[in-house]
Amino acid sequence: MSNPALTEAVYYILLSLTQPLHGYGIMQNVEQLSNGRVKLAAGTLYGAINTLLEKGWIVALSEEKGSRKKEYLITEQGKEMLHMEIARLKELIDNGNRILEV
Repeated sequence: MSNPALTEAVYYILLSLTQPLHGYGIMQNVEQLSNGRVKLAAGTLYGAINTLLEKGWIVALSEEKGSRKKEYLITEQGKEMLHMEIARLKELIDNGNRILEV
């Protein structure tokens, strides 16, 4: 499995989906996790969701009868991508601290 760098939006979407959430819930959670710094537009979110579904990093859960809200959840492959991204980011920080003697 390659280790592609995740965009910040995808990183926060995957983190948000460690619990079942619908689109608006994801948008709210991403904003909360990033302390208001990352605000997802609907088009950005649903484009990312479609890509994550295609990659198998998230799944759409069965819809409740009468509900228009579709919930999503991270898969084991998605969790592995998060772990890989955290390791990549840690390496960046460690290298920067080492070079700058922080």
